[in-house]
Amino acid sequence: MKKLLIGIFLLSSIQVFSQNTGEDELGAWYMYFGTNKVSDKLSVHSEAQFRFYETFGNFNQLLLRTGLNYHISDKAIVTLGYGYIATDTTFEEFEGEFDPKENRIFQQFILKNKVGKFAFEHRYRIEQRFLNFGNSNTDTQHRGRYRLQITYPLDDNWFLNAYDEVFINFQEPIFGQNRLYFALGRKFNEDVQLQLGYLKNHFTGINFDRLQLGLIFNTDLRRKNKVQ
Repeated sequence: MKKLLIGIFLLSSIQVFSQNTGEDELGAWYMYFGTNKVSDKLSVHSEAQFRFYETFGNFNQLLLRTGLNYHISDKAIVTLGYGYIATDTTFEEFEGEFDPKENRIFQQFILKNKVGKFAFEHRYRIEQRFLNFGNSNTDTQHRGRYRLQITYPLDDNWFLNAYDEVFINFQEPIFGQNRLYFALGRKFNEDVQLQLGYLKNHFTGINFDRLQLGLIFNTDLRRKNKVQ
């Protein structure tokens, strides 16, 4: 009987742990991205992401990011930016838990090119992450990211988008994560587009499936300046 009770306890613990990860749930990321051109060479990046363990609930992460872009040309952009991230690391809610907070500085370089109808974008990013786990428990980490994105137009309004992004830590463990993404996009005008896609987010030993709904709103403030 004692062995049976121990076995039941262990099975229950494993089940609870697997539920806490949320790996078996289809989560969702709802996102906004903006690029606001303020001069011929400068633009301001704005971004907000609301990430959930489940499609319509169970909060996982809030990400707010901004940055200043310098346009070397229409094919090359450098960025200096800042991000704030608040994370709920557990799939299930617990009373009194502390959600880690992160302040992040990043440097970024984007290169663009076209091959036929295919548009390629190479994004290189370095991040300095200042983590606060509560109770004066803090850490500073560094990592690099590389994303290859491919866009293919179906017609004047519809397009396909795909990317793969790898995260490499500058401390142990070296491998951070890999994101593989496919989406269908709709361009409403030169400023506004919408993307609905699927993301496979792979960490060592665990994978998450996420729907992504992204709104891209780009404005050119130079137009107003010229009109005035």
